[in-house]
Amino acid sequence: MKNQERSLRHESRLNQMLSRVRDRHFRLTPQRMAILQILANSEEHPTVEDIYQQVKTRFPTTSLATVYKTIALLKELDEVLELGFPDGSNRYDGNRPYPHPHAICTKCKKIMDPEISSVDELSEEMRQKTGYTISFHRLDFFGLCPECQDKP
Repeated sequence: MKNQERSLRHESRLNQMLSRVRDRHFRLTPQRMAILQILANSEEHPTVEDIYQQVKTRFPTTSLATVYKTIALLKELDEVLELGFPDGSNRYDGNRPYPHPHAICTKCKKIMDPEISSVDELSEEMRQKTGYTISFHRLDFFGLCPECQDKP
């Protein structure tokens, strides 16, 4: 049942992304469609290079620029969340394109999206203590994932 739920969630996410792209009258080329599918189905927070390598297997003439342009479009439409890192290895979340906490492994770079109920309360507390209108937040936790902890 869990795989079926995940599949339905991914399909719904893809349809939402497609709808937003169509609403803006952007052309849906087979390459762009493949990029949207990868982002909608990925739980892994891929890099542009990861996406490019996957698209190239189906469409060998696809350019890296096509992937960058499509990501830029999706960012403009708020349909993908970019996780920027100082080393330039930005990652993208097409499943949950809104601010949410991440657990990031400092060794293997795996990223998880845990559900943490107190994030909204934390944003409200930050607003109260600073007077800021909070429009966006980024909450990342860095450490070793269970798999890396088990490795010597």
